Amino acid sequence: MGYKSRKGGNIVLILLLHLLAVVLCAPRCDPGHEFLAKCTDMFLSYCDDMAYTQALFPNIVGHRTREEAELGTEYLLLSVVESLLNGECTPDIRMLGCSVLAPRCEKGQVMKPCRSSCEVVRKSCTHAFDAIEMAWPYFLDCDRFFVSDQEGCYDPLEDLRVEELELDSPDFLYAPMELPSTMIQFAYHSNAEMINIMKKTETRCSDIAKTYSIGRSVDGKELLVIEFSNNPGEHELLEPEVKYIGNMHGNEVLGRQLLIYLVQYLCSEYLMGNERIQTLINTTRIHILPSMNPDGYDLAVSGLQDSNTDDEEQVQRYDSWNIGRTNSENIDLNRNFPDLTSIAYSRRRHKGHRTDHIPIPDYYWFGKVAPETYAVMKWIRSIPFVLSANFHGGDLVVSYPYDLSKHPLERNMFSPAPDEQVFKLLARTYANAHPTMSNDTEWCGASRNSKGGIVNGAQWYSFAGGMQDFNYLHTNCFEVTVELGCDKFPAEEELYNSWQENKEALLTFIEAAHRGIKGLVQDENGNRIKGARVSVRGIRHDITTAENGDYWRLLAPGIHILTATAPGYTRAMKKVHLPARMTKAGRVDFVLQKAVLEPDTEYGDYDLPSMGTYERFDPYNHFERYTVADAGQNREERSETPWWWNYFASSGGAAPTWLLKNY
Repeated sequence: MGYKSRKGGNIVLILLLHLLAVVLCAPRCDPGHEFLAKCTDMFLSYCDDMAYTQALFPNIVGHRTREEAELGTEYLLLSVVESLLNGECTPDIRMLGCSVLAPRCEKGQVMKPCRSSCEVVRKSCTHAFDAIEMAWPYFLDCDRFFVSDQEGCYDPLEDLRVEELELDSPDFLYAPMELPSTMIQFAYHSNAEMINIMKKTETRCSDIAKTYSIGRSVDGKELLVIEFSNNPGEHELLEPEVKYIGNMHGNEVLGRQLLIYLVQYLCSEYLMGNERIQTLINTTRIHILPSMNPDGYDLAVSGLQDSNTDDEEQVQRYDSWNIGRTNSENIDLNRNFPDLTSIAYSRRRHKGHRTDHIPIPDYYWFGKVAPETYAVMKWIRSIPFVLSANFHGGDLVVSYPYDLSKHPLERNMFSPAPDEQVFKLLARTYANAHPTMSNDTEWCGASRNSKGGIVNGAQWYSFAGGMQDFNYLHTNCFEVTVELGCDKFPAEEELYNSWQENKEALLTFIEAAHRGIKGLVQDENGNRIKGARVSVRGIRHDITTAENGDYWRLLAPGIHILTATAPGYTRAMKKVHLPARMTKAGRVDFVLQKAVLEPDTEYGDYDLPSMGTYERFDPYNHFERYTVADAGQNREERSETPWWWNYFASSGGAAPTWLLKNY
């Protein structure tokens, strides 16, 4: 019995010693010492320009040998990164990756790359990966694989630094210096290239530019906006907010391109010290959405390429005229907004009726609401926009509200909004700054009713569900529609001339946000009042104060009687005179006295059971419900369908899902 116990104890002891040896040796103490960490000559062809000649394997990410590293997706990415990013961040990304995949080895010891070098590259190159919808590579995680200067590190880009320093040698000291210029490529840009330009502009002008997403298209493309302000990301008191929207119809592409050029122009000119641009950005918050319909744009491009196989130019134009106009669900986005104009017309007989902040009727949400429309509506509601323009093609004219005829049987009936004079002034601002738009002989479509390059939308042709009517009737924003030319998809060689024709008009229109009046509505203790109404006698359209009690009211020159009201306060009234040549908004503040809240028919006008209230937005979550369901069906497909995915997925081994964003 004792012998058996001693024998069993010896066996257990031997097993424990064996396990201890394995633990102490792993992973380097293989019986054959095959994977013992050691310095080897650098034989990775895409890393042969590094500042060292020996690398340590196993490397930092776990490749045990040089051969294993060469077969990895990480090295494959480094071999094609220059092509993927169209030459951007080259050779910085490749050399940074080499410092991880082939760690520098000196006297048998590994030298780790500096975190500061990694952070500089990541800051300047993230936009390039975003543009192709690729995640930042995990092996370039600055916190995980790079160390601080205090821990002892080296700069893997040191050779590049030497090359830059050589430019300061005496041979270059007397070379003529050139000021930075606006480097605009007057060519069509894909959706990826467009986003790349916006992200790159954000990096270049980080003090005044910021990008943000308002949603995604049906096919999952990002609806990316870039804003310009001296304090990007925040609404500043008494600073007007302006937006430009392009490519609402995917096949009307000139507006999209002009806005891409405008983004680059604003950044470059601000950096160069252009006083006009600096003043514009320092006093205005400008939001630019170059493409509201990126899916339609892709369809239009493919349709144009297909039509180019035809022999006759007329056939090409006919075939491609409407391809890509709608989104991927065949929805015309400029017919997809709530029809608030019909509601405004139905209330004309009511005493004291108004045409502002009309709630979205509940029945609207039971129809098909495009994700692009939904995103823009939420965007419009979330920011106190003052002025807006959306850009189309197919004619040369500026149209303004209303778009829907006041008589249901008339398709070309003049149907003015209460702010007819203001809209005509805004429309002329753009048309007169354009070299040919104001010429009555320049029309090329249905705009023969236009005068001086402007036209009432319903008089041009009537339709319901348009975006400019929605802006005016649901928010404080005044929007016009700019038709940029007869050709919806002009030839690439015409883009430069189109930019020159529209550049001044684009800037002048933004400056128009500073017309009229602005101010604060406060109580007697200096507390600012959110949601107060500012009315103009004779105009049945009020505007409301923003979160901080500030407001902007676009007005034509003349004498105006203004009234400020808010629940629980007495009214305040002022008379103002706006000179014809006034270039800045007049400051008109109101102080309201506390009062007993009494029933007010004006404030109750919109509280009808069938309408709901202004704050009701998608009350039954219909949009969220069907979009979530659609996303559930297509999530896996959409997350693995960037154009570059198959190249990496077919390389063998496990699928490199770390390359996918939001996986």
